[in-house]
Amino acid sequence: MDQTNTPGAVARLKEYAGPHRKEYVLSVLLAILGVACSMIPYFAVSQMIWGLIEGGSDFNWYLGWCAVAAAGFLGKAVFHNLSTSLSHKATFAVISEVRRRIAQKLTRVPMGYVLDTPSGKFKNSMVEKVDSIEPTLAHVLPEMTSNLLVPLAIVGYLFVLDWRMALISLITLPIGAVCYMGMMKDYEKRFGEYVGVGRHMNATAVEYINGIEVIKAFGQSATSYKKFADAVHKNATYGLDWMRDVQLYFSMGIGIWPAVLIGVLPLGCVFYMNGSLSGADFITIMILALGIMAPLLSAMYYTDDLAKIKVIIGEIGDILDEGEQVRPTVLARLDGTDIALRGVTFGYGETEILHGVDLAIPAGSVTALVGPSGSGKSTIAKLIASFWDVKDGTLSIGGVDVRNIPAPQLMDKIAYVAQDNFLFDQSILENIRLGRPAASDEEVREAAKAAGCHDFIMGLADGYDTVAGGAGGHLSGGERQRITIARAMLKNAPIVILDEATAYTDPENESVIQDAVAKLVAGKTLIVIAHRLSTITDSDQIALIEKGRVAALGTHDQLLESSPLYQELWRAHINAKDAA
Repeated sequence: MDQTNTPGAVARLKEYAGPHRKEYVLSVLLAILGVACSMIPYFAVSQMIWGLIEGGSDFNWYLGWCAVAAAGFLGKAVFHNLSTSLSHKATFAVISEVRRRIAQKLTRVPMGYVLDTPSGKFKNSMVEKVDSIEPTLAHVLPEMTSNLLVPLAIVGYLFVLDWRMALISLITLPIGAVCYMGMMKDYEKRFGEYVGVGRHMNATAVEYINGIEVIKAFGQSATSYKKFADAVHKNATYGLDWMRDVQLYFSMGIGIWPAVLIGVLPLGCVFYMNGSLSGADFITIMILALGIMAPLLSAMYYTDDLAKIKVIIGEIGDILDEGEQVRPTVLARLDGTDIALRGVTFGYGETEILHGVDLAIPAGSVTALVGPSGSGKSTIAKLIASFWDVKDGTLSIGGVDVRNIPAPQLMDKIAYVAQDNFLFDQSILENIRLGRPAASDEEVREAAKAAGCHDFIMGLADGYDTVAGGAGGHLSGGERQRITIARAMLKNAPIVILDEATAYTDPENESVIQDAVAKLVAGKTLIVIAHRLSTITDSDQIALIEKGRVAALGTHDQLLESSPLYQELWRAHINAKDAA
């Protein structure tokens, strides 16, 4: 990914919050009014104390100042709540929009990027990291701004009363700042490492949960749990070690910063006694000085969020800046559904998988891709489905390079059925309807009947309304496969790709699946990947893929005569059937 034009964290935040600028500006103004109101009681108390010193005995006068203090407290509560309400409303809208951006982005990036990235990282970015924007936008922006402006106004007023006392009231500020700098040393680097440790823990947790069935089946609970426990322990200890390293600086800063009376009281008494400071001003300065550091300390707590935000926004930005599959928006004029690969090369990362593949797949024909595991069969099928773009060469459908076909148009032309198709945690009816969202319930049921899964669906507790469970976990592998075939039949695309589509089929249901597949592909361009060679002997052509190249091309009988590798694969298949 090219980083030269990647926006910085501040630019990103401004971009995200831009549509809600008015709400944030009003929130900041209300927050300033709230903090200003919080200073009123200090001023009221200073007046009452000086009144007592002067021997004032007018109860109504004191009652008036009490009312002023109460109004200050009330104003603070009202303005703070209004400010917080506005900023949170805007921020939750921003968070929602960012999550939508990420979700939409994942539909436009190459499938390889999604498959190569641990799902735990995406979950961490879309949930925890996006949530981490909330303190910065909802609190830092209005509250930190106001907590910095109001103390400046107080200090300015103190300078008006007595410039010496104003400087004295700030004497703890540089000392506390030194402590704070010690606490924040290497913060960005350490927080980045902390995020990395947390990301690893998330990815390990997702892997552990997703693989629990395999872990239990093979008795690997102790080993797998240790890996997960180690990741959790590392995450916890890293945070604790970091806190331990900065605890002294934090304690010193939090203790020294608010201690303004250390200088104000003794020096103020000296100035009062030598007559250079009036008693009224001394009391006012003493009380108002107590109000300088409280807002600054509140602002300081938010600097932690500001220090984090670069790493957080950077991680979100990594996803949003990922290169997309660029497709036109104008419909392409396709001349049929002939598929042609010419000099196609492709690889995952730095590893090249396909090396100059040439293959023609006529419209309406059945083409089987066979070969040893890892030879590149599924890669070819996924390139045709546009899961990735070819590195070199061309891949065309209907005489048009797939990179020049709008994604919706291309997807309308292809139905892809893999051995590990995904079912969503919703009803079986809605899972099948994904093939064609506008289909009626009756059309969904007809597709299910054609796919041979109507009977077993009706045998479920709630029939078509039965929830499939996360990733289809409430159903068997064979049942999930039949539902995905029904989904493909409902789509009725002219090109069908079957990637080991009967891999999970048990023997008694295999004929049902074969009949369903026959109906699915009738009159269509079919590309099938199969290890059971007996299922593709009637194909119009069989492409033998070996080490990323088309090693041989022909019918079953032609390859048996001319290809030693195909002969070897066929013998192995027959021996396996005989052994079964």
